[in-house]
Amino acid sequence: MQYSEIVMDHFKNPRNMGKIEDPDGVGEVGNPVCGDMMTITIKVKDDRIDNIKFETFGCGAAIAVSSMVTEMAKGKTLEEALKITNKTILAQVGELPKNELHCSHLGAEALHKAIVNYYAKKEGQVRKRKDEKVEHISSHQGHCYCPYCNFELIEEMPFCVSCGKSTSHNH
Repeated sequence: MQYSEIVMDHFKNPRNMGKIEDPDGVGEVGNPVCGDMMTITIKVKDDRIDNIKFETFGCGAAIAVSSMVTEMAKGKTLEEALKITNKTILAQVGELPKNELHCSHLGAEALHKAIVNYYAKKEGQVRKRKDEKVEHISSHQGHCYCPYCNFELIEEMPFCVSCGKSTSHNH
């Protein structure tokens, strides 16, 4: 399968590449199987992503997805940016080879982690260790709720769409 024109364009001419000095939020993700590593840094102004940059080490699809994610998120409110998922990314970039579909997941996850990191910094709740997670509350009839705002979560959500904070799913 060949890459779409938009994937090739974002690979050859990546947008928003680099690192923001003194970012408001940082999202780092990686896939140990393929070696793709993504870091997204954001600056937030008036609850909007005012600036966004990425650094990606990986395949062409990973670089293209990182570029596309930054384009999709720039200027959006944090709530709007949290709604960017692997599916919305794939809708923008077109098809990816099956062995590179994980890149769309990594792009969305890096963006979400940057936003979650922003919220944590804003509230003075920066984790001491990167591997620390906050467990969500599981209660009546198997429903899951955010421990911060009590918003009902869908089981597989890695973050709360209401407040943007990270959740883990340890039952």
